[in-house]
Amino acid sequence: MKFKIKKAQPKLLKKTTLSRFLRKRMIIYALPNIIFNFIIAYASFSELGYTHFFACTQSLARLTLPMAIFLPVVLTIDIIKRVADAAGQEAIEFKVDDQLNIKKLMTKLSILHGVVTGLLVFSMLILGQFNLSKYYKLDATAMAILVGVLAGLLSVLFTYLPIWKLRKYLFRAVRDEKIIDG
Repeated sequence: MKFKIKKAQPKLLKKTTLSRFLRKRMIIYALPNIIFNFIIAYASFSELGYTHFFACTQSLARLTLPMAIFLPVVLTIDIIKRVADAAGQEAIEFKVDDQLNIKKLMTKLSILHGVVTGLLVFSMLILGQFNLSKYYKLDATAMAILVGVLAGLLSVLFTYLPIWKLRKYLFRAVRDEKIIDG
């Protein structure tokens, strides 16, 4: 007796424009990321009352670097997959080129976005470490707010940036309409 597992069908989407679709996804990504990253950072930093860039167990780098690497990876993969699904269901006005290998594009862009963002945040942390003395204590609440704001900015940026690259492979769908001669 063989069991067949059916693939889960994507949820049917309402017809909308690409910009509205992206705006809605951006809100869905940004708000939870801001809230959860702020709460996690605040709970982590409140033990010591202050934090450093790299020096202690509750350092700023320990929270921001994994977020700066993995958040762009996850968001890039998710938004490309969702736009491709919406285009396949004709929920948006665009179609994806059949010649495009979506998985290859998702992999390449997500790795690129994760590495570049991680290096950029790491360089900012190094710059801050060298500009301030090594004994300088950072305010925990301010750093938790900074981590939340960074998560929100990354959420907004990586909702639109992958689609900017995907736009090369999108074309307007031509709908079949009957023309009635009068």
